[in-house]
Amino acid sequence: MESESFNLQSGDTKSSLPKLIIISLLILSFAGYLIGVYWSIEPDPVEIYSAPHTSDGARSNKSITGYALVSTLANVLETLLDKPGGFLGNDVMPPSIFLDNMPAFEYGALVQSRDLVRSLRKEFSRSQSQSVEQDDLKQAEPKLYIAHGSWIFPSAEDEYRDGVEALRSYLDKFSDPQNPNAQFYARADNLREWLGEVSNRLGSYSQGLSASVGQERTNTDLAG
Repeated sequence: MESESFNLQSGDTKSSLPKLIIISLLILSFAGYLIGVYWSIEPDPVEIYSAPHTSDGARSNKSITGYALVSTLANVLETLLDKPGGFLGNDVMPPSIFLDNMPAFEYGALVQSRDLVRSLRKEFSRSQSQSVEQDDLKQAEPKLYIAHGSWIFPSAEDEYRDGVEALRSYLDKFSDPQNPNAQFYARADNLREWLGEVSNRLGSYSQGLSASVGQERTNTDLAG
């Protein structure tokens, strides 16, 4: 009798084991789904400031040309790195690998940030084409061009954060009127070059979106 009772208990344990495994997997899947939903929430809009903090921590009333542009660029990049879940574009584990909206959002913001930091290095920080490039921007640009899917050796997050630090350094320097090592030249031709880059990006995205809805469109790839 004792042997039969032991066999029955052993059989019950074996039959309940698959159920426990299935229930555990369902719980983990649901938890991963909730985490994925939370991580997919779009971050709050970045605040724009046109002047730095004063020594007492308050905002200065004196606007500095270029401060809003460069500080917003740095804030956007920091938002990508510090939002819930961090930077997801290079993750190799669930639930990040099953997400697509937030990684696409990150990549779009990153592409625009790359274009802007290149314009800062080539145009806005230089008085003319023959002038010397600004050192901080020379460091920032290649940091942002690390592949967004790189997760180790180097990791994208570390490189982008180094780029933000270089941008902050440039921001501090040209905000200081006593520092001659950095300038921001708000000329119309500089703005035109950057807006031209933005226009090209938008044109490419427009063509891609038009193709995705199946409507007839003119093929401009071979236009002369």
